[in-house]
Amino acid sequence: MKNPAANLTGSATIFILDARQNIWRRNFLGDEIFLRDGERLDDLMRSGRMIIQDAREFCFSMDAVLIAHFPHFKRNARVIDLGTGNGVIPPMIADDVREICAVELNSRAADLARRNVELNGLTEKISVVEGDYRKHREIFRAESFDAAIANPPYTPVTNGAANQIVGIARARHEFTATLDDVVTAARYVLKFHGAFYMIHLASRLCEIVDALHRRQMEMKRLRLIHPKPNRDANLLMLEAVVGANVGNLKILPPLIVHNDDGTYTDEVRKIYGLRLS
Repeated sequence: MKNPAANLTGSATIFILDARQNIWRRNFLGDEIFLRDGERLDDLMRSGRMIIQDAREFCFSMDAVLIAHFPHFKRNARVIDLGTGNGVIPPMIADDVREICAVELNSRAADLARRNVELNGLTEKISVVEGDYRKHREIFRAESFDAAIANPPYTPVTNGAANQIVGIARARHEFTATLDDVVTAARYVLKFHGAFYMIHLASRLCEIVDALHRRQMEMKRLRLIHPKPNRDANLLMLEAVVGANVGNLKILPPLIVHNDDGTYTDEVRKIYGLRLS
């Protein structure tokens, strides 16, 4: 159902409220939710929270949902999300921590992140900082966070491929931040014994271990993610701790995303709050 305001001349904004969104708006916010042209409202399946996304830009994937469910946060933790995108992770972890700082370089994504914080009534718990976490020394105090979380770009950019990667694909390539950049930023902002949580490519495990070790961070939990049974792992989730001793790495049982028939496994369905098969 389109809002009549969509027909106003001279307006660059299209207001869309379908029946489901309208009901949710009345029940949870009491304020009207206006979506701009190309935007949609998605359910986060967590505490009744929703997220505005721009279908023309990078929308969050399962990776963000999985890493949001992986950490063991302390209840009074102060957490930083390095590269928050449109702000999908903070609302999913907000009930588990005291405070969240969400950092985003892209202006459009940072604007969406701020609107999503307001949408879910979390302005007193989540702050959005538009900035480049590679310039962490200019933005943050050292050792000021208890935990850091990241769903960073995964794929290195080769000179030959750089000009061929456009649009959504750029969000998954290391154009603005490398693996080393995100680990360096995490180390700078984390307190001694602070925890760093990240999802990344399984094929880059050796690089990840090296990057962490060079910054006095040791991996303490590791979980590999497999697309289907009997398929090689394509992703991993990790917890690394600043100043921890080497060793005592806990390798968790693998997470299988899909059954052989392509349906979600019961564990993934549970993460999404779906009925078990």
